[in-house]
Amino acid sequence: MRMARRTLGAAAIALAALAPLGATGAFAQDKGRIYYLVPTLLDEFQTESVNVITDSFRQVGYETVSLDAQNRTDLQLNQFDDVIRLKPKAIVLAAVDFDSVVPGIQKARDAGIPVLVFDRQITSTPVDFTSVAGTVQIGEIAAEQIQGLLQARHGSVKGKVLQILGDPGDSYTLDIQKGFEAKMKAFPDVRIITQAALQWEATNAGNIASDQLLTNPDIDLIFVHAAHLAVPVAGILEAKGKKPGDVMLVSSNGAPVGLDLIRKGWEQVEVEQPLYAQAVALAMFIDKIVAKEKLAPGTYDVLGLKAELTEEKWGPNLKIPGAAITKANVDDPRFWGNLKPPSTPVQPVK
Repeated sequence: MRMARRTLGAAAIALAALAPLGATGAFAQDKGRIYYLVPTLLDEFQTESVNVITDSFRQVGYETVSLDAQNRTDLQLNQFDDVIRLKPKAIVLAAVDFDSVVPGIQKARDAGIPVLVFDRQITSTPVDFTSVAGTVQIGEIAAEQIQGLLQARHGSVKGKVLQILGDPGDSYTLDIQKGFEAKMKAFPDVRIITQAALQWEATNAGNIASDQLLTNPDIDLIFVHAAHLAVPVAGILEAKGKKPGDVMLVSSNGAPVGLDLIRKGWEQVEVEQPLYAQAVALAMFIDKIVAKEKLAPGTYDVLGLKAELTEEKWGPNLKIPGAAITKANVDDPRFWGNLKPPSTPVQPVK
């Protein structure tokens, strides 16, 4: 336990030293401090979330300190204990594990500290606000795009699609699958083969693609549930002598590697997970959350996206839709995979 706390201290010092770099500028910081508990800093989605959350809260008057849990549930729970003693204005949480982190959430809320959930939805205990992507909608958008691609290839919506999920224990991939398959039911001439890349391991996705292309050489399109899974799939296609576009490729989440594959022609569509809007939404609502004011359900404009706030059993839940990225719009700076944070000022909800 002591070693875990010493690791926490090092992480806190390192990230607290970085936070002021993103918190300087023309905006005053007189409303207090917010802690952002990050699951890991090993991927670009998480590192970019730190940058945008820090900047967004800065604009509305809060300082942000981010703590890296290094993908360890025990460390994230220790971070909860330490942060609660510091009595911040709020805690933003992206959980390492949905269930194991619940005691930390409950302790914070019992201490009067609001907990805002970012990206990784938690439905088993009350929280003060949730900002997530519309994952079912991501699957629906992917289905619509895939229908168009198959129509263009065959003259009608038919063919064979290999769907590669992420880890089947993750609700993110299951929701995408739900939305995708519901939208595809109207097209019985499309055969969908589904397999899961356990632990979201890219090598598992590559192996699935390799095996399936041997047994189903007539696959028209491969749909993977994250851009990093598309990288080994594209490598397998190239190794099998395929040219870009011979087997079409669609992915979701909008990471830089996915956008690069679009530019190279290997990938046709990337359905973005709206990281920037999810982060900005936290800052839009923070004043009302800190003041413990009721949030009105309805539609809110978040960076030009129509986000829907509903009151769920776990609390106010803001769901933000994604968007389809193609070769025609791949360089648009609004997509987080281009790593150009939004310049639109945060507009707090009144």
